[in-house]
Amino acid sequence: MPIETEIKFRVADLPGLTQRLETAGFTLLTPRSFESNVLYDTPDRRMRARTEILRIRSYAGRWTVTHKRLPDVGPGEDRHKHRVETETEVSDGEAMAEVFLSLGLVAAFRYEKWRTEWHDSEGHCVVDETPIGNYAELEGSAEWIDRAAVRLGIGPADYITLSYGRLFDQWRERHQSMAQDLTFAAVAQVASPQ
Repeated sequence: MPIETEIKFRVADLPGLTQRLETAGFTLLTPRSFESNVLYDTPDRRMRARTEILRIRSYAGRWTVTHKRLPDVGPGEDRHKHRVETETEVSDGEAMAEVFLSLGLVAAFRYEKWRTEWHDSEGHCVVDETPIGNYAELEGSAEWIDRAAVRLGIGPADYITLSYGRLFDQWRERHQSMAQDLTFAAVAQVASPQ
């Protein structure tokens, strides 16, 4: 099973990061596109308790189904986020959602963002504009991540290994928000309550 290794970091200046990516030799892979994700779980959230996700994603005209879980054996370091990732493209994400629902799963969490993908010969950098702020992810080998971070002016103290779900939990706590999903509409309601 492939192990996904990544880190996130906060982005305060999107045009500045774009310039740094170009200077560091990254090439644009996918222009800014809207992404919508739905995580499915059992009604009692057993998958979340096991640190697993089952996701249907719509992005740039494609549907993917992804399962992620912790590796059976850790990589021996915790500076980077490591997950076993199984992913496949599907032709109809809405039909797949119906299959999950018929199996007794529920749509447990929704999140969305605008994503731009970059790559170099060894790894990827995605830039995510989320309802709770802008982040970027470096994904590749741990060694490549560290080298790419240096090229982009990102230090290990800037590394974030939390999922967007956990970052949203922290945001909800800070804002005392009752929002259940990390969507632009749900977060906008908090920013301008009625």
